[in-house]
Amino acid sequence: MPNLIDDVVRRLYEEPPDGFVATRAAAIAAARSAGDREAAKRLAALKKPTVAAWVVNLLARRRPDLISELVQLSGALRAAQRELQGDQLRELSQQRRVFVSALVAAARKLAVAAGAGASKLPLDEVEATFTAALADPEVADQVRTGRLIRAAAYAGFGEVPRPRLRLITGGDDDLSSDAAEPPGRAAPDGAQKRPARIAAGDSREDTPGTAAEQAAREGEARELSAREARERAVRERRRRENKRRRRELERDLASAEAAERRADEQLVRAEAAERDAEDLVDDLEAQLAELERRRTEAVAEVARRKLARRTAERETATARRRVGDVQAALDDLMTNP
Repeated sequence: MPNLIDDVVRRLYEEPPDGFVATRAAAIAAARSAGDREAAKRLAALKKPTVAAWVVNLLARRRPDLISELVQLSGALRAAQRELQGDQLRELSQQRRVFVSALVAAARKLAVAAGAGASKLPLDEVEATFTAALADPEVADQVRTGRLIRAAAYAGFGEVPRPRLRLITGGDDDLSSDAAEPPGRAAPDGAQKRPARIAAGDSREDTPGTAAEQAAREGEARELSAREARERAVRERRRRENKRRRRELERDLASAEAAERRADEQLVRAEAAERDAEDLVDDLEAQLAELERRRTEAVAEVARRKLARRTAERETATARRRVGDVQAALDDLMTNP
């Protein structure tokens, strides 16, 4: 039976999803006929993939070499991201885009060859799944199995270190995170220019000058302060906007996950109801087969009884004729002694 299960799994996740339920039902019926309830239970637990997941599974099963390359590239990207290797990361990111496009094209070709309509393939979901696999090792492992149920998605890319996140989001934390910068990394422009300007100002303040020079220095200082204030305001607005957007996305994610859970629960109930209906059909078919067998036996018995009745009728008619003949002979003898 393990060979049967392996063969069914291969067919279920390689053939287009529209034949999934029928193929699974036939395999479950075969397992039950063979008396293997455990195999029937395992087969019944297999879930139907979406079209996008099927396309990804098709590539994983038909071209495992490409999936191995995807796993290798995902490891290199994560390592470069963790080490903040800018040049290597840019090169790998470019390679990622090209590679994902190649994977999508290969998967599309296999799906079309399997009978899917090219215009109806959700290639954006397929691309999102491959991109997620490059960023998340767990998704990569799921893709490698060739048994995805639904497409995957990833909001960001890679393992982004926290100091880098603080630099990107901006805000007051930018100034305090300078100490966290790796050696050799340039500090923000404002942090570079401000100490130099203040030092220059301090040196000029110790030097006597005209009122015009003093006014110019004060105007320059005010302009610098105003520019820094504007930059801080811009960073603060960006930080607040990012925070607001993050809250919105988290709410959307929570809502989507809740909807997914409800859909999964509904699918489980529907599949259980489907299995119950299939079991009922199997029971009724067995009852019908038994009734048909009994009907055939009853028809044969009726035929035998009819034959026996006709034989008895013939024997009765013969006996009656014999009685009549004997009675006539006896009467004749009595009349003519």
